[in-house]
Formats: sequence, structure tokens, C-alpha cells
Amino acid sequence: MSEGTMQRRAQREQPERAKRLTRVLVCAAAVPVMLVATGCSSDSGSDDGGDKAASASASASPSPTVQAAAYRTLPEACGVLSKKTLKDLAPKAKSGKEGTSDDVASRASCSWSSLDNNGVKGSQFRWLNVSLLRFESDTTRGPGEKLAQEYYDKQVREVRATPGAKGLNAQAVAGTGDEATAVRYDLKKKEGTFKQQTVVARVENVVVTLDYNGAGLAGDKTPDAAALLSDAKKAAREAVLSVTRANGPSAASGSPSAPASGRPSASASEEPSASASGKS
Repeated sequence: MSEGTMQRRAQREQPERAKRLTRVLVCAAAVPVMLVATGCSSDSGSDDGGDKAASASASASPSPTVQAAAYRTLPEACGVLSKKTLKDLAPKAKSGKEGTSDDVASRASCSWSSLDNNGVKGSQFRWLNVSLLRFESDTTRGPGEKLAQEYYDKQVREVRATPGAKGLNAQAVAGTGDEATAVRYDLKKKEGTFKQQTVVARVENVVVTLDYNGAGLAGDKTPDAAALLSDAKKAAREAVLSVTRANGPSAASGSPSAPASGRPSASASEEPSASASGKS
């Protein structure tokens, strides 16, 4: 093969070798690019997984819930008893005296004072008071019903521990809310002997405390304790019914978001809760 022929052949093959070299370099350069891309993709997937795990962990720890309180308001305290009941228990009372409260939907009270003056024969004194206390459910303290039960028990214990009480007797009261206790005793004062009756009742998340006392002053006869207690029980039932009516027929169902613990009604042998006031 002549020198000229070989030179022409070499010239033809040179571009072909250059093209193949270029393809090799391009492919070689593409490999690390793919590796880098793969690595980024892997890191990104890892971050997504961490976010999902954190989200799942957060959803696995829901906020604490508590049974919603059944009753959300209170009736007007001076209107919980009918005119007939007030006439029977405090016949000479002109009107009720409403207690001070910064939230009448949660705390309210009303009292009536009656003095029936019989001249030289003396006089009959009666004092009646109704207190209403409503408890809201709280995620820290518990359901409103539970809080009301605790206050109910405390009230009765305090009544039973009244200083100077004589002949104290406590008994369960049927048909008055979810649980009720009546405590009666005598309390001697300089004006005479006062017959004190206190009925503490709980209906759902509301506690009703009714105090009723009577005395014969200036020589008048001492009122019959049994009759006073019977009147106090009837008035307490009426006050509890007023609480129920104020919250509507479906209020007792509440809006539960978690179960609340129940408890049977208190018995006379228990130390329930009521606060008595042997006021005159």
C-alpha cells in the first residue's frame, strides 16, 4: 500500500475515533451526575419519612377530653319556689333577698325572712334560704357531675359538724334529684331555740342547699320540728325541679366526649355534704 493511500486512510479514520472518544467522555461524565441525583433523591425520601413519622406521632396523642356538664345554667334563685310554697314556709316575707354573685349562671342564692308577731303571745320566726351552685366540666379537675358530688359530700359533712347542734339527725331524701340528704338539729340562741332543717340535693352537676329554720320567740310555742322538716323537703324538691326545667328536657343527656364515672345515691349512713346556717 502506497504512502499516499495510507495517509488518506488515516485521515478518514481520525474523525471516527474522535467521535467515539467524545461519546465515551459524555457517558463517563453522566455517571457521577446520575449518582448525585440518586443521592439527593434518597435524602429527600428520608426527610419525607421523618415528617410523616412526626405527623403520625402527633396524631397518636390527642388532647384530653372530659364528659360535658349536663346543665349549663341556673334558674333565677328567687323564683325557684312557688308563691304557695313561700306562703306556707315564710308567710310574712314580703320578697326574697337575692345574694350577690358575679356569675348567676354558676352561683346564685335567695333568702326570705318572716316574723309573725302575735303581740303579748310572742311571735313566730321563719328563715328560708336556697343556694344553687353549678359545676362545669374541666379537663384537669374532671367532669362537672364528679365535682358536684364532691361538693355535695363536703356540704353534708359541714352541716353535720355544726358547732352547738343538739339532737342532730341525718336521713336520705328520696325523689329529690340524683341524691339528697336532710339534716336537722336544734340550736339554742339568746332569743330562743331554733329548729334548723337543711336539705342538700344534687341533680347532675348542680348542688341545691335549702336551709329552713323556725323559732317561737317572746314566749310563743316552739314550732314542730317534724312539720318544718316536711316543708323543707317539699321546698327542696321544688327547687331541684326548677333547675331541671331551666335547662330544658334534653339537657341531662349532655354532650359526652369521654365517659364519666357514676355513683349511687348517698345513704343516711354516709357523711354527705350540706351547709347549714342557723341564722335568725
